[in-house]
Amino acid sequence: MATLYVSPHLDDFRSILALLAAEASPSSGVRIITDDPPAALCARCTPALVVGMGDSAAVLSGANAVAWYLALQGKRAGAGAKQQSEVWQWLSFADNELIPSSCAAVFPLMGVTLDKKLQQTSGADLFRVLKVLDKTLEPRTYLVGESVTLADMAVASALLLPFKYALEPSDRKAVSNVTRWFTTCINQPHFIKVLGKVKLCEKVVPITTNAETKASTRPLPAAANSTAGDMAEVTSNGPPKTEAQLKKEAKRREKLEKFQQKKQMEAKKKTQPATEKKAKPEKKELGVISYNIPTPSGEKKDVLTPLPDSYSPQYVEAAWYPWWEKQGFFKPEYGRQSISDPNPKGIFMMCIPPPNVTGSLHLGHALTNAIQDCLTRWHRMCGKTTLWNPGCDHAGIATQVVVEKKLMRDKGMSRHDLGRDKFIEEVWKWKNEKGDRIYHQLKKLGSSLDWDRACFTMDPKLSYAVQEAFIRMHDEGVIYRSKRLVNWSCALNSAISDIEVDKKELTGRTLLPVPGYKDKVEFGVLVSFAYKVDGSDEEVVVATTRIETMLGDAAVAVHPDDSRYRHLKGKMVKHPFCERKMPVVFDNFVDMSFGTGAVKITPAHDHTDYEVGVRHSLPFLNILDENGLLINVPLPFLGMKRFDARKAVFEALQARGHFKEVKDNPMVVPVCSRSKDIVEPLLKPQWYVNCTEMGKQAADAVREGRLKIIPEHHLKTWFNWMDNIRDWCISRQLWWGHRIPAYFITIDDPSVKPGEDVDGHYWVSGRTLQEAREKAAKRFNVTPDKVKLRQDEDVLDTWFSSGIFPFSIFGWPNETQDLSVFYPGTLLETGHDILFFWVARMVMMGLKLTGKLPFKEVYLHAVVRDAHGRKMSKSLGNVIDPLDVITGISLEGLHTQLTHSNLDPVEVERAKQGQKSDYPNGIPECGTDALRFALCAYTSQGRDINLDVNRILGYRHFCNKLWNAVKFAVKTLGDNFVPLEKAQLHGEEIIPDRWILSRLSAAVALCDASFKVYDFPAVTTAIYNFWLYELCDVYLECVKPVLGEEGDERRAGACRQTLYTCLDVGLRLLSPIMPFVTEELYQRLPRRQPQLDAPSISVTPYPDAQEFCWNSDEVDRNMDFVMNVVKTIRSLRADYNLTKTRADCYLQCADGATLFLVQTSSAQIQTLSYSQAVIALSAEQAVPAGCAVAIASDRCTVNLMIKGLINVDKELSKLQAKKGELDKLMEKLQDKLAKSDYRDKVPFKVQQQDAEKLRQSQTELDKVKEAMDNFSKMI
Repeated sequence: MATLYVSPHLDDFRSILALLAAEASPSSGVRIITDDPPAALCARCTPALVVGMGDSAAVLSGANAVAWYLALQGKRAGAGAKQQSEVWQWLSFADNELIPSSCAAVFPLMGVTLDKKLQQTSGADLFRVLKVLDKTLEPRTYLVGESVTLADMAVASALLLPFKYALEPSDRKAVSNVTRWFTTCINQPHFIKVLGKVKLCEKVVPITTNAETKASTRPLPAAANSTAGDMAEVTSNGPPKTEAQLKKEAKRREKLEKFQQKKQMEAKKKTQPATEKKAKPEKKELGVISYNIPTPSGEKKDVLTPLPDSYSPQYVEAAWYPWWEKQGFFKPEYGRQSISDPNPKGIFMMCIPPPNVTGSLHLGHALTNAIQDCLTRWHRMCGKTTLWNPGCDHAGIATQVVVEKKLMRDKGMSRHDLGRDKFIEEVWKWKNEKGDRIYHQLKKLGSSLDWDRACFTMDPKLSYAVQEAFIRMHDEGVIYRSKRLVNWSCALNSAISDIEVDKKELTGRTLLPVPGYKDKVEFGVLVSFAYKVDGSDEEVVVATTRIETMLGDAAVAVHPDDSRYRHLKGKMVKHPFCERKMPVVFDNFVDMSFGTGAVKITPAHDHTDYEVGVRHSLPFLNILDENGLLINVPLPFLGMKRFDARKAVFEALQARGHFKEVKDNPMVVPVCSRSKDIVEPLLKPQWYVNCTEMGKQAADAVREGRLKIIPEHHLKTWFNWMDNIRDWCISRQLWWGHRIPAYFITIDDPSVKPGEDVDGHYWVSGRTLQEAREKAAKRFNVTPDKVKLRQDEDVLDTWFSSGIFPFSIFGWPNETQDLSVFYPGTLLETGHDILFFWVARMVMMGLKLTGKLPFKEVYLHAVVRDAHGRKMSKSLGNVIDPLDVITGISLEGLHTQLTHSNLDPVEVERAKQGQKSDYPNGIPECGTDALRFALCAYTSQGRDINLDVNRILGYRHFCNKLWNAVKFAVKTLGDNFVPLEKAQLHGEEIIPDRWILSRLSAAVALCDASFKVYDFPAVTTAIYNFWLYELCDVYLECVKPVLGEEGDERRAGACRQTLYTCLDVGLRLLSPIMPFVTEELYQRLPRRQPQLDAPSISVTPYPDAQEFCWNSDEVDRNMDFVMNVVKTIRSLRADYNLTKTRADCYLQCADGATLFLVQTSSAQIQTLSYSQAVIALSAEQAVPAGCAVAIASDRCTVNLMIKGLINVDKELSKLQAKKGELDKLMEKLQDKLAKSDYRDKVPFKVQQQDAEKLRQSQTELDKVKEAMDNFSKMI
């Protein structure tokens, strides 16, 4: 076990870092001692970590060394060399940038005396560093990767003091991204264990240590306690005043001070000339610009007209999709003679998770399609033969419910009134009218699907495949007939799958609405009653939440080891409502500690009881029919509705003296997601798939690495399901769907015994009635004319047809070209919530029917939640329609959607309040590109997505920045610009050119690597940073003078070629994520090879890291130095309010290399810092008088000439007046503090406020004096 020595001081950030790393690495088993390490260990400082025992013990000293070692143990130092390098850089950033700034800002509050100049600039320095961090965190949740690493621990530790003591709410708001990230960190479990609940600063006050704190912390440095020592000790005169008197006096003094200050302000205002009140600038609204040029559908959009002044999604997204579709860009055949021709770059095939034909677009669809389309477009641009196959699911239950409701609403008829064939016609009619709505919505999202290959699961091609799959599996014995418990919906009259059962959690007694009942039904109570033991006066008390099921009880179970019931072995209990006697059975499943330790057993109506019934050969007494009416029960319960019987049984038990008690009971109620009915376990003869062997094969495929599941944390779920898989019920009692091709056999021959429904021997399957008859005749050895067949009325579970979707869409079982080329597929991308219901079944059925895995990889994305982390729910009002985000919607429009929903009035009002809180002004128009970018930016492996609409709006602003940058660049390039045939360097590039090409190469490499591992946030971050912070903020500003001035045409030409390369490559990098805006802007760029280049950005080559290989660490370092100098100059200009005035800047360099770099970069520094002139000085050269000074780095000092740019006399006069005010205020405060009874009679809170006022005034006075000295030197 390792031993960690840390400081006991609660605010020692270095020890905190070590403790966080230890807490995040629980497996390391670290013993923590809050003391200095023994001298014998020769540890240089705390924290110190001793690893090992005795002579072999190793000692690590210092926060970084200790934390790095512990983080490596806990896998918190980054995944792989690249991330570990980034973590180490953040450790250096915390040490070199944050800790000095944080300490300088907070130590004076502790009373620690600092150098005056350092103290004055501490706040500005801290904010300079925080702004850098804020920009970095804008597109990220954590600093490195998608979970907390040592980088977050180090930087958060360094910022702990400022957030606790120095950053007020307004300060935190100014660096909102840092605040968001810091709050996320300190709420992580290991942070809470180390720090407790961190209280953020509300108001800056001196940091004092009370007696309790002193007892648990190391004393502050001597300097920190000097302030208290300077104050005179106060003795009391006269009798002590009560606390109430002291409060009253303090309040009076405070009011008097405020009144005097108010009078002074009024007098001051009277002496000043009246100024006109500035009108508040009007809030700039997002412009809506429409594309109004007549363009026939499928024709290319007009790109010759000038671009509008600003980005507008309506304008940009118009007309492109029909053109893409008509040109065949989304088809795998595009650009090649035959899909069968070998493609050295490979094949990418993915099928869409088929949405329900009844469905409409929701954010889950939007996320799925944003990810899938990005991947498809990226693979297509990489040159692969690419197919993303669309399709739609017939959605058996959902569609039947929709059409039944429509039929009743329009014609007042039920499906039974119409008959099966006529009803099926009505469903097809509805499907042909309304069923392609989801396809139009997918097109609105820009999904690059091959619509010519779109499939519907009830199409003849897919229906044939479903029939073939059933028959082959039935003939093999994998599909069989059995009578078992199923999830039964009485409202639908059908079995339903587990995914269609919602688990409603109740905390106690709850009244729920149930279809078919006027009054709400009681749930969440546990009713206890007694069974009399036959032949004695003894009774056994049992309890149930479904009291009506006692009518179907077959036994009472107790635990074999329960001494209370051992004497009942072989005994029977009597049912109170009939002559039935039931055995007392002994079974290990019973929990002796729960209730009385005795359990009623209803084998026909409870899944657990079913297993007990099988083990003990109990009778299965079915008391419910398909409509929820009681059968096989005594009067008066016979024929009652199940929940009416609940009340009747309860009253009858009371009347007969068997009732014991009723109490609240937390429970989960199964609710049908389609009908909202309460689901009943019911014994029904059904068709089942034996999944044992198929489940083993699916599990082995993953274990052996033939199938990869990403992220890997889903593997545990996969193996848990596959290794413990149960047989799959595939029967559904519906009319809409694939009717089961199985026939019950009746033989017209007295020698053949009539069969029963559950006997699989009397069932045969066939592609035709004739084939089934011949199979039956052969089985029973009779002639075909003696065989009578009755086809099963049921249809197959929708998941059965979905399970064969990856190969049925290509014509299986027929050997087609598409099947041979595109099966198996490359990838399956979907939500993790259907890993078992769909993904596992595709794998099992693919292996079973084709002998091949249906795909090589499975990527599972997370669940979309709202900005507060809540699950999307209509009743919360937080369900967002993606089309509302794309086109915008008012708050009233959102409310209207609620009133047209099926929520009850109370839920509608609650939902409206939620909408009003989250979207007080509605949802602004964000556009498809911004939505897609946001979804990809949020999508990290392994966590849910908290989607904030404001962040989507931020990406719309990014689109506008992109728009303006390309507009400016195209104008700058000029009409006669001709790009080189190939992007290349030709020697005339200046530092900014080489730097931006280096950053472009880095972005290309990062995007390529990240797409390959499905790291979408890394892709979006790389592109966002390149366009916004590197190309727009730096490079375009740097080259404006070069491109605008007449002179060196070769240099300007190199800049233009560089700029074109950045635009061309940058748009192609972004195209898979933002297809519309990149197409619009790409079409405005000239082509390198007009005759050969692709007509659309969607089919251009994706930038390749081998082609764009100009990454240079040296160039990056030099430009980083230049930007640091620029930021220092900007900071100085802001300090002296030189926002609109240019000043000369003298840069004193420590060495020759720095001097040369400054000289060669002076033009860029001058432009970016808005300086008059930039003069490079060696260390020996004198700096002119009248300069303000700041340190840019250890290699360069910035000297900004302010003499002559400001009115010195006027500034001195202002400062003199300010000094006089401060002198008076401080004198008054000092007199107040010097009074003999001040310490004893003034409340402690008021003393704190007075001390803070004095400290602030002294700090301000020191600044004023230093400024006066500086200005005096300029006279």
